[in-house]
Amino acid sequence: MSNTMKLVLSVAAFFASGFILVWLSKNQSPEKIEAASMIRNYAALQAMTNDKCPAAILKETGEQVYFPSATKSDKETYITLKWQGENAKKGGFTLASCTVTAALGGISELVIDDKTIIKK
Repeated sequence: MSNTMKLVLSVAAFFASGFILVWLSKNQSPEKIEAASMIRNYAALQAMTNDKCPAAILKETGEQVYFPSATKSDKETYITLKWQGENAKKGGFTLASCTVTAALGGISELVIDDKTIIKK
């Protein structure tokens, strides 16, 4: 078998495998589609929370936060992250809580040291 023939057969096999993969992915059950959609929604909500909350806390306190100490969520409509301040003795905050709601598309509640900054 010549090299040209090997190349033609490998290209044909590549396209055949691509068509098979597309055909198989179209035949997903509604449950799999729903589960994938819920995962994408939760990931988007988590990304929005990790983007907006630290920026709001930095704006209010001047202190950068990185890793939350607690997380609470129903995995569909809201996520609440809590941070413990590292510089409380030097004038920083002690505890900050930030809730992002999917329906609102942003921060619905921001509480820093029992003082409500945002409440929507």
